Amino acid sequence: MNVSATTWIITLVVILGLFIFDFFAHVRTPHAPSLKESGAWSAVYITIALIFGGYVWWQWGGTYGGEYYAGFITEKALSVDNLFVFVIIMAKFAVPREYQQKVLLLGIVMALVMRGGFIAVGAAAINAYSWVFYLFGAFLIYTAVKLIREATASEEDDDDEDSAIMKFVKKYLRTTDEYNGDKLFTKANGKRLATPMLMVLIVIGFTDVLFALDSIPAIYGLTTEPYIVFTANAFALMGLRQLFFLLDGLLDRLVYLSWGLSIILGFIGVKLVLHALHENTLPFLNGGEHIKVPEISTGLSLSIIVGVLVVTTVASLIKAKSNDKKEQDSIPSA
Repeated sequence: MNVSATTWIITLVVILGLFIFDFFAHVRTPHAPSLKESGAWSAVYITIALIFGGYVWWQWGGTYGGEYYAGFITEKALSVDNLFVFVIIMAKFAVPREYQQKVLLLGIVMALVMRGGFIAVGAAAINAYSWVFYLFGAFLIYTAVKLIREATASEEDDDDEDSAIMKFVKKYLRTTDEYNGDKLFTKANGKRLATPMLMVLIVIGFTDVLFALDSIPAIYGLTTEPYIVFTANAFALMGLRQLFFLLDGLLDRLVYLSWGLSIILGFIGVKLVLHALHENTLPFLNGGEHIKVPEISTGLSLSIIVGVLVVTTVASLIKAKSNDKKEQDSIPSA
């Protein structure tokens, strides 16, 4: 895949322009977006992402187009899972609903910048050392197992982790528990203090790093093209703010999403290991020669990813509906 410097520059300018537009059109004036507004703009950004995939398909062929769509769907699914954490963070800090948009947008921009760094490092590592695929594959399989454990565990560990972050921040910053609009700093008794808004951003920034550790190896299991990796991530993150408000209140109904994501990450991890074996250069494996193993095509990957997401979403909604019915039946009639 030959991507010119001009194409890279135009792509970066367009993505930056969309974020700037999002800020001035929706975030600059604090307000709590309605479901209609969130739904409409979520649809707009998803449409833009799908159209861009068509451009990739037209410009570089069906193989790369399929890789982009598989990467975008995977990253979008992982982003939805990330929204669970954002909801918890917003609730813990009691962020006023009208100011949540600014926090989310800044957090998304931070996530994109961090992922850009991970993408660059990942691309350099892959070009220099083919055995990195073994590490990526093993890490994704480990992450898949970890997701299953977290799906059945309590939230106490997350509480301890957040408390540790907050203690670290308060140790080095003078803070206040009072919000001052959507400002990150305020003044009290002549002192410059960090507001809870800055605390929220720091916690979200820390979690963004953890999210990138999962998402970047996952998409490198579907494509090795940095341009596709970056654009799939960018378009998956774009519109995440609107999706947060659209799915707010519905996220807790997606009870099987973590299970579905664990299956997807485990599948991609196996795919990476098979690819690593096929491209093997490690001297202690088969004398450093390539190992003949089946490789999983992009088409099959896309089918499995979409299939797992559809099944887990439908199963989650059926489960939620069943739980609602049980709750209604348990309420004694007057």
